Amino acid sequence: MKKDKTKINLKKKKSFFRRAVKFFFFTGAAFALICVLINLYVMGSTRNAIITADEAAALDADCVIVLGAGVVGGQPTFMLRDRLLRGIEVYEKGVNCEANRGASSEATKKLLMSGDHGRDHYDEVNVMKSFAIEKGVPSKDVFMDHAGFSTYESMYRARDIFGAEKVIIVTQKYHLFRALYIARALGLEAHGVDSDLRTYAGQPYYDAREALARIKDFGMSILKPKPTYLGDAIPISGNGNLTNDKEDTA
Repeated sequence: MKKDKTKINLKKKKSFFRRAVKFFFFTGAAFALICVLINLYVMGSTRNAIITADEAAALDADCVIVLGAGVVGGQPTFMLRDRLLRGIEVYEKGVNCEANRGASSEATKKLLMSGDHGRDHYDEVNVMKSFAIEKGVPSKDVFMDHAGFSTYESMYRARDIFGAEKVIIVTQKYHLFRALYIARALGLEAHGVDSDLRTYAGQPYYDAREALARIKDFGMSILKPKPTYLGDAIPISGNGNLTNDKEDTA
């Protein structure tokens, strides 16, 4: 009798284990499928918004947003340097294009450097602005968003703090899909220009991390939470020196 009960209990345990394995397998497969579909949707819905620097220069945009990507020893990383170079290229082409149309200097595109400056010892945006000034961009045309702690927050603050409505986003292509998706979900008229000027070490890691970030920001774009910081409006149509926090940046 005891052997029979043992066999029955063993069968029940095996049956429960098989059901549990099936449950977790199908749940995991369903989750993976949802993740893939979200990535495909985010990328597919924004692919046509990625344009060339020449095409971007001809657009009537409020600003060119350059997204932060890390600084080391007070210098931009290779990835950030390429974003800056491309952003400055779009800015300069836009200024020349508008000058050819007879537009006033007040109507030229602005550069919005959006990055992490949440700590005293880490400052992306002043490095980004200094780089642009060294390349000949007037300081008044370069705005800094000191609280662009994430792609989502950068887009939210571009809209609510800087009053941007039409933007050109500059970043590497793998990141550009998500940035464009967030911007458009927040009501911005957004186009993007990729800044892939070289092959980057660790790109498979960036791609994998980005796949997860698209899922996160897909949800953020639905819920639309407020960013870490808001504050007083600083119109992008005005003077970028209003965002300066260091005398040597002006």
